[in-house]
Amino acid sequence: MTRISLIAAALASGLTAGAGVAAQPGIEAIDHVGLSTVDIERSIHFYRDLLGMELTEQDDVNDQIEYNRIFGLAHVKAKGAMLRLGAMQIELFEFVSPKGKTPDLNEPVNDPRIYHICFVVKDIDKEYARLKAAGVPFHYPPQDFGVAKAVYGRDPDGNVIELLQYPAAKAEPPH
Repeated sequence: MTRISLIAAALASGLTAGAGVAAQPGIEAIDHVGLSTVDIERSIHFYRDLLGMELTEQDDVNDQIEYNRIFGLAHVKAKGAMLRLGAMQIELFEFVSPKGKTPDLNEPVNDPRIYHICFVVKDIDKEYARLKAAGVPFHYPPQDFGVAKAVYGRDPDGNVIELLQYPAAKAEPPH
């Protein structure tokens, strides 16, 4: 059983046993962020080849009851992938069926949702130039906030990514 399958099975069983009851504070960490994509290969290319994440797993879903339950959809056929960078993981799913709606590639960041994923970089100007040359759309060139420099761009499905550079004296992001 793959990691994606194990997560789905664990969550599905947890949803059926004791639904609506939250343990006090048993949450330990954020494991991953899941993104739906219209083209998984394109998204893998973006996150692996352009942002340097490691592709750790790929899997197919073919109308498995656990996935149908966890997604809240019937007869799910999908392609999944897990990518890792440091302790952060991104899970991608391309839903072959049922198909989702076409994403708004310019959806405003003020609409309620997860509105960006942040990647810490050593040289924001260099990364901005490299990604822009590769066709990644950005809202505006990097901005200096004094405590850090940042820029927002978009992945192929319109999800916002942030590049963030802390000053050289600050080796790690604050916790």
